Amino acid sequence: MLRHLSIRDFVIVDQLELDFRAGFGTLTGETGAGKSILLDALSLALGGKAEAGVVRTGQVRAEIVAEFDLPPDGVLRAWLDEQDLNHGEGAVLLRRVIESGGRSKAWLNGTPVVLAQMRAAGDLLADIHGQHAHHALLRTDAQLGLVDAHGGLTAQAAQVSGLYRAWSALRRAREAAEEGASSTERERELLAWQVSELRELAFDADEWLGLNQEQTRLAHAASLLEGAAEVLDGLSDGEYAVVSHLERLLARVADMAQHDGQLTDVQELLSGASIQLDEALHAMRRYRDRLDLDPARLAEIDQRMQVITAMARKYRVPPQGLPDVLVDSASRLERLTRQSDPEALAREEAAARDVFMQAASLLSVERQRVAGALSVAVTEAMQSLAMGGSRFDISLRPAEEGCASGLETVEFLVTANASQPLRPLAKVASGGELSRIGLAIQVITSRNAATPTLIFDEVDVGIGGRVAEIVGRLLKQLGADRQVLCVTHLPQVAAQADWQWTISKETRDGQTLSRVQQMDEGERVEEIARMLGGVNITETTRSHAAEMLGLQP
Repeated sequence: MLRHLSIRDFVIVDQLELDFRAGFGTLTGETGAGKSILLDALSLALGGKAEAGVVRTGQVRAEIVAEFDLPPDGVLRAWLDEQDLNHGEGAVLLRRVIESGGRSKAWLNGTPVVLAQMRAAGDLLADIHGQHAHHALLRTDAQLGLVDAHGGLTAQAAQVSGLYRAWSALRRAREAAEEGASSTERERELLAWQVSELRELAFDADEWLGLNQEQTRLAHAASLLEGAAEVLDGLSDGEYAVVSHLERLLARVADMAQHDGQLTDVQELLSGASIQLDEALHAMRRYRDRLDLDPARLAEIDQRMQVITAMARKYRVPPQGLPDVLVDSASRLERLTRQSDPEALAREEAAARDVFMQAASLLSVERQRVAGALSVAVTEAMQSLAMGGSRFDISLRPAEEGCASGLETVEFLVTANASQPLRPLAKVASGGELSRIGLAIQVITSRNAATPTLIFDEVDVGIGGRVAEIVGRLLKQLGADRQVLCVTHLPQVAAQADWQWTISKETRDGQTLSRVQQMDEGERVEEIARMLGGVNITETTRSHAAEMLGLQP
């Protein structure tokens, strides 16, 4: 669950430190006071998209830190271990900083992470249902995604989609082969000649480096031999050879050290220098012995480099790029060779179709199961939301030839009257009905969600009265085994909460800022009364508020 939320310089929030509790909690307050701003800040901490405009006017950056409990086991802990982000402290710490220029940085448990990592962790920590989420239910892609997510079929659906794309690619290749056989054959012949030419060259980038080094050495062989002789003369062969002179100096210091131990360090330094010079002498002699003038080898290297350079100019690449040209040409040749044989492509296409059909059929069976159970559960929830006699059904329409989503498309059907036929949700649901149906779906799907924190941002828009009270009870039921936060304007919902905060605006130093207050029982009575009665709050309104909260008047 969410333990703590820290917000700095975010929109109209200067500084907030909020400690959260378990169960069902509500955030209430006047319109525009900043209730949704808190959820927007939390959304950023969970990996949401950031914009420069969220930084409070006049400030350099905004900062949001969210701390969640880390479950002792499960998907989240396994994911953190895999990413090497589990620091064993029993908590998950998400930190997001947004600069006034629009750039943002993210940290997870103190480690810098990319936004995709923060979003992946956020998806496992909290689920935010926006106030307009029910409108997405009108899109068939969103309907299908909801069914798959509810049934834990998202990964299986992604696999089926990938298999469909592979099958489609082979189908397009076979059709192209059948339509353009003559042009394909000409291109294939040209590529075959290029591949043969490049393979005959037998060149790789390492050879080019070696040829350049050897050419440089052979081209300067005479000057290198002259330099080697000069170095050897200076070291040991000349009249003023360094090695023999140093040996004499070392012997002299050794004699002196027998009478004064302070010269021992000097003796050791000269001894080390003598060893180094001796090794240099032997290395230079070996180098001189290997060095040889070889005009024939130099001419051979020059010829090889000319051939390689000419080939590189022909293909308009640097010499080091010729191996890449060969790889690319060979790959294209292989592809065109396959395309020049439509029968072989047809066999591959048929095999890919069979694999897709097998995986898609298994997915269809699971979708039928999930759709049936979800239809029944949502229908039951709708009855309690003042939609008696209504029915909800998830229709899986066959797509016999298959599509990216599998062997079916999904359509949500609904009827508000048992005597009326089911019709598409987009055509029959009014705004209020759509809100209630969307809320029923969100509550039902949330029951099976693995995330420990559920957040509802004014999802009760468009309902009221007895239905609002029922919505509050549903949210309270969810809060029995997980943390539920809800931004609401409805007193019937707020009264069901285990705890309640009120959010208001205040002016400090000429600036409008948000303030959050955690309320006790008396303060909750006043807030519920305000939500019930508006500006003029009477004792009758307060009595009604206390009754809603289950308190003695």
